[in-house]
Amino acid sequence: MSKKRVLIISQEITPYTEENEISKISRYLPQGIQEKGKEIRMFMPRYGVVNERRHQLHEVIRLSGMNLIINDEDHPLIIKVASIPQARMQVYFIDNEDYFKRKAVHHDKETGEFFADNDERAIFFGKGVIETVKKLGWAPDIIHCHGWMTAMVPMYIRTAYKNEPIFANSKIVFSLYNNPFDGTLNNEMAKKAIMDGVSGKDVENLAQPTFENLNKAAMTWSDAVIKGSEKLPEGLEKAFNDSDKMKLGYHNEDSYIDAYSDFYDEILETNEVMAD
Repeated sequence: MSKKRVLIISQEITPYTEENEISKISRYLPQGIQEKGKEIRMFMPRYGVVNERRHQLHEVIRLSGMNLIINDEDHPLIIKVASIPQARMQVYFIDNEDYFKRKAVHHDKETGEFFADNDERAIFFGKGVIETVKKLGWAPDIIHCHGWMTAMVPMYIRTAYKNEPIFANSKIVFSLYNNPFDGTLNNEMAKKAIMDGVSGKDVENLAQPTFENLNKAAMTWSDAVIKGSEKLPEGLEKAFNDSDKMKLGYHNEDSYIDAYSDFYDEILETNEVMAD
């Protein structure tokens, strides 16, 4: 019996970015899942704060070279990879000079302002991961997204890429975290997100791309939801409690790997029963 495959997509992974709730879970969850016998792949943005020399990133030429169109402009997709030696894991990085060269993650370090193009960065990252997984020819059983920066992935897989054989049996899990940002992303985000296979109706909940709305949109297109933080902003807490999706409540760092692994198995078993 072939190993089940879990695709971890995260906006931050330690040691490449600073330690926080998302970056730590996104680092240790894949290792735990791999040790439990599943095959994993990991993706994150190649922010300018990632030290390429220290972490020995190198470009994967065979995966790079595609252009992604965002807001009617071509943006080259560059794929890099690095290893976490102590865990025998590789991390794939989505890179682009326009979006990820600056030496920061989501905020301007001098002004503290949120980057004005964070909407386009999220769209580019989501499309870039999906296109790269297609090129790898690696069909995931579970796609687990961590953080608002990954919120476009569920929508794209269920719309523009819904007929892709590689995702035909994939189940999407979205983790909610207490890492809100103030205000909204660019109000043109919904319009920019449209592509072949994506209608205006598909992105209508991005008309006002707040932190809460991005997470709710991702929940809508996902098969299952996890409460990644013990406390969520009030609106998200209610959305999680009211959701009729398969869901898993909060687990602390002592228990989340086992709990998430069991949850994956439950989702896969449900999928297999429905397929029979």
